[in-house]
Amino acid sequence: MTRSMTGFGKASCDFDGDVVSVELSSVNHRYLDCSVRLPMAWSVLEPVVKETVKNHLTRGRVHITVTRKRGPGSGGEVRFDTHLARKYIEASKELNVLLGSYETLSLNVLAQLEGVFYHEEAEEDLDRVKDVLTDIVNKALTQLDGMRVTEGRALADDLRQRVDLMRQTLATVEQRLPQLNEFYCARLKARIAELNLDAGLTEERIAIEVALMAEKGDVTEEVVRFKAHLDHMLEMLESKEPVGRRLDFLAQEVQREINTLGVKTRDADVAKDVLNLKAELEKIKEQVQNIE
Repeated sequence: MTRSMTGFGKASCDFDGDVVSVELSSVNHRYLDCSVRLPMAWSVLEPVVKETVKNHLTRGRVHITVTRKRGPGSGGEVRFDTHLARKYIEASKELNVLLGSYETLSLNVLAQLEGVFYHEEAEEDLDRVKDVLTDIVNKALTQLDGMRVTEGRALADDLRQRVDLMRQTLATVEQRLPQLNEFYCARLKARIAELNLDAGLTEERIAIEVALMAEKGDVTEEVVRFKAHLDHMLEMLESKEPVGRRLDFLAQEVQREINTLGVKTRDADVAKDVLNLKAELEKIKEQVQNIE
């Protein structure tokens, strides 16, 4: 089943009165590249999240954001550092003496100084958090995977249409080949006649020249390989395994056959067909970049 590398998924659940949400988005990338944003207290669980994603996906740049919305009465305790507050007050008195000032450090200012008030998280069972987080990430991945399958199906349909167009164009080239062979045959005969006029050339040399000219104009091998590559491409689109990389390599092989076809035939009509083949192949290569 062909999958795209582009998709989005999200899921949420209740966790001790809080709402934990996961959002996933993925775009095309040569390899699997995950970036994870977690609440600070859960940052040690980043490898767990990445491993969960790895169990679902093989390619794509994936962004994962996990948020925790606190419910009423949750969120730990707010603490006051008495010792640090006294240090600030003593320092402000010393500054007053230095400046000859009689201002006092107000409660409003003191409360805003770093460390005077701080948030103390309640200790959590990270093993329990890991189980909850893994479950919710899996649910978001299922949604993301559904989108990737839907888009992958559309990509596969588009590729099949383009392969069919290339088949039709290749068939047109094949119809032209007998005429081209006749043309090359006439050129060979003319070349042989020229060589026979030169009494200094041996029959072996003449045979070599004939063989070289015949090889230059014969594209039978290229056409056969071209058809095989197109058949293989359609087979890959039916595979249940990720085929993006293999399709990319196969497109490069098709490119070589098209180039050789254009170089060997040197015919105006075939040249137009070769341009059309190249145009379709470029579109195929662009689409393949989005396939997992």
